[in-house]
Amino acid sequence: MFSNILQAIGHTPLVKLNRVTDKQSATVLAKCEFMNPSGSIKDRMAHYIIEQAEKSGKLKMGGTIVENTSGNTGLALAMIAAVKGYRAIFTLPDKMSQEKIDMLKAFGAQVVVTPTDVPGDSPEHYVNTAIRIAKETPNAFYVNQYHNQDNIAAHYHSTGPEIWEQTQGKFDVFVAGTGTGGTISGVGRYLKEKTDNIKIIGVDPIGSIHYDYFYTHKLVTPALYKVEGIGEDILCQALDFSVIDEMRQTNDNQAFTMARRLVREEGLFCGGSSGALVHTACEIAKEIGPGKTVITLLTDSGSRYISKFLNDTWMKQNGFSF
Repeated sequence: MFSNILQAIGHTPLVKLNRVTDKQSATVLAKCEFMNPSGSIKDRMAHYIIEQAEKSGKLKMGGTIVENTSGNTGLALAMIAAVKGYRAIFTLPDKMSQEKIDMLKAFGAQVVVTPTDVPGDSPEHYVNTAIRIAKETPNAFYVNQYHNQDNIAAHYHSTGPEIWEQTQGKFDVFVAGTGTGGTISGVGRYLKEKTDNIKIIGVDPIGSIHYDYFYTHKLVTPALYKVEGIGEDILCQALDFSVIDEMRQTNDNQAFTMARRLVREEGLFCGGSSGALVHTACEIAKEIGPGKTVITLLTDSGSRYISKFLNDTWMKQNGFSF
């Protein structure tokens, strides 16, 4: 028995993919992070950061949690705020699904929607809006997921050890997205300390800055893309490029097509970023061949995308094949 829902975070199953993979490929295993209580991998990071903030005194009784989010971190924090009795305010770009906004409000959070198509240094950017709100709100704690080193620590202490325990370390490649960077950095650090034999590969949507920065150390101008919860238009301090061996890019169509296949062919009700990761994992599995194992993540639930890529009309209206 758990004393509250937060104790149910983590210990998600690792599932073999059977129908979306090629028969002559390596085995692909997917860790079902959408089975966390609020529906995404962000439960791990949010819970860890809030616990550390409480221990340090940065977040006190009656305080307000403030954060910029693409939705999932906000949902995790909103759940935690509901359990612990904090107020919560979140900013998110207007490209995010209505389901995410409605779910945040259902938890009792205040939501501030900001324009997507603004530069990273604009006062209207969702990160800068959250920083301003935190400064203006008494007794506020700004989570700062993009630059908070506890984001990395959360996955170093939970996700990484879980994957190692579930596989006894017997796999060849770990594939993860590069959004805030916390997951791939934390798991990557843990795995690199264990062995030099596992390759860490990051996935970045076309339009994000991470892929180019990894290979050139130069910041490119970001472009719009529709997949949510992966990639970024600013450089994040929670992304440790030193533990990443290689970066791959995906486009929206690849992400959404694979995510829909995961639902219909594997019974895994996950989001578009999961599709991007599995698309890449399957490509790598073909390259390295039978007898090897690739591990990736199903980062969030499809429940927050019913009106978007899981909707046939939306796919047609946005020019995607399916």
